[in-house]
Amino acid sequence: MKKPSLKSSEDKLERLKKLCKDQGVPLTVQRRVILENLATREDHPTADLVFEEVGRRLPGLSRTTVYRVLENFVKWGIVHKASHLGSAARYDPRTDRHHHLSCMGCEKVLDMEEGAAHRIEIPKGASKGFEILDYSVHFKGYCADCLKRMRKSRDERVSPREG
Repeated sequence: MKKPSLKSSEDKLERLKKLCKDQGVPLTVQRRVILENLATREDHPTADLVFEEVGRRLPGLSRTTVYRVLENFVKWGIVHKASHLGSAARYDPRTDRHHHLSCMGCEKVLDMEEGAAHRIEIPKGASKGFEILDYSVHFKGYCADCLKRMRKSRDERVSPREG
């Protein structure tokens, strides 16, 4: 998994400054702190997780503001919204094409760096009158922590108890 770098965080902040100027909106403390929060994470938080963490730094912040700022970031191309069926939307500071591993136990979402998924050919989609521009692959399974818990639980049920 790529670790967020200070350089990429600074680049995103510079990009946000330019976008705010172009859009004619102020670069608010809320926008800056939400972007800083996202740019320094390795996970893919929900809006509620961002609200909880940023709310500690900005006690007057409303949940509505966080949702609105995140949606504007998506619209402006600063962050990517990863929406997968049956789960809450997650926000990802990486906007390049990459794929995800989603844990069915704890709902953690991780970036997948293996190259095989990058080599998938984009189908034409013309049979449905649809033009495909991009794609991402979403793999479901269990993360290392959940597998460890599941094995431990299984081992405890199987092994005889000392008494």
